[in-house]
Amino acid sequence: MKRIRSIDDLKTVASTTNHILTLFSGGLDSTYLLEILSKYPVKITALAVDMGDGIEKEQLETITSHYGVDLIIVDAQQRFVDTAIIPAIQAQAKYLNMYPVSSSLSRPVIASYALEYAEKLNCGAIVHTANQSQNSLRRLNGSIKSSGFNGYYGTPYEYSAITREQKTKVLALSGLSEFKERNISGDSNLWCRKYESGVLDNPENFTVPEDLFQWFAYNKSKQVEHLNDQISISFKAGVPTAINYIPMTLIELISHLNIVIGAYQVGRYVGLEHLDEGEKVLEVREAPAATALMDTYKYLETAVHDAELMREKNILEQIWTREAVEGKWGSPLHGAARQFIRSTTEKVTGTVTFYLRQGEMFPKSIMATDSLYLTDRDAWEVDVAKSRGMRELPPVTPQQILENVA
Repeated sequence: MKRIRSIDDLKTVASTTNHILTLFSGGLDSTYLLEILSKYPVKITALAVDMGDGIEKEQLETITSHYGVDLIIVDAQQRFVDTAIIPAIQAQAKYLNMYPVSSSLSRPVIASYALEYAEKLNCGAIVHTANQSQNSLRRLNGSIKSSGFNGYYGTPYEYSAITREQKTKVLALSGLSEFKERNISGDSNLWCRKYESGVLDNPENFTVPEDLFQWFAYNKSKQVEHLNDQISISFKAGVPTAINYIPMTLIELISHLNIVIGAYQVGRYVGLEHLDEGEKVLEVREAPAATALMDTYKYLETAVHDAELMREKNILEQIWTREAVEGKWGSPLHGAARQFIRSTTEKVTGTVTFYLRQGEMFPKSIMATDSLYLTDRDAWEVDVAKSRGMRELPPVTPQQILENVA
């Protein structure tokens, strides 16, 4: 047995290994996992991976101290940007071309840190908290499995289904009474905030509370009215580099766009995503920066590449995204698609300026280096007619004239 799929599996693993690493967010599921593990005579280390949406260190320390568990907090933002977000922008990574993918990008990064610390600490098992209705199940398991990790891995919640109410009650009895039953479950990082479950369970009848969103909220104080409600986004060789021609790191740039673009209520999505066996679940997400950056990239690459290349790239984009969604990050097919896409990025340099209005982001200017677009169609018409019309006609003999008349 390599896979952990139930609480019984976890108990067996705890009796055969000296040290378990568990992924820890401080939420209900990961805290309840510590409650379970605390009953076993095994050393536990909780790993919290900061993906850019803030880590409440004091809260994490309070919970891990309660169980006598070692806590490690790691800042994963730079690795997330370098290894996941940049390739996702270049691959136009949207689920079925509908909305930006998110956990498909973050889970391999989280798993990479789990693997590093499991090896460093000589842990015999890596445990996470995904369940069967969460696509993170196959994404985390797929990343750990493909790494060649020799220990046990998985989640006890795959086959041991425990309600949120039950978990809350148990933790309250344990002395952690701050957990309350939540109506909505969420997953967030620098790139996207995703919401599911609770009042979002039924696609046929659901209401999204407006106060749920942290970025997507109309707010004039965060808009760029002083810049005539315009924003310019620049790329160099396929990588975002500046806003309004002011250079920024990509972490700064994404954070800024989430606030500014979200303040105009741009970048909200609703979609149905498939589970491992094909069932569908409703997900709502906000991703203002992802919306702006992928739109900018698409305008620029369309300006510098011919139509045939763009058509073929679109096919490879969907392959890249499908492999990521299915937890096959780094597979031969995923890698091949990435190589093709990477080969198209060098010429993607320029700036796109957008008008911003409530609910709308519309391009005002597309300026690309080495572009294929025309800037003066009338002048081009005159020049091309002249150049393409220059040709020599063969001389016509009198006999040919008579034959044509006849």
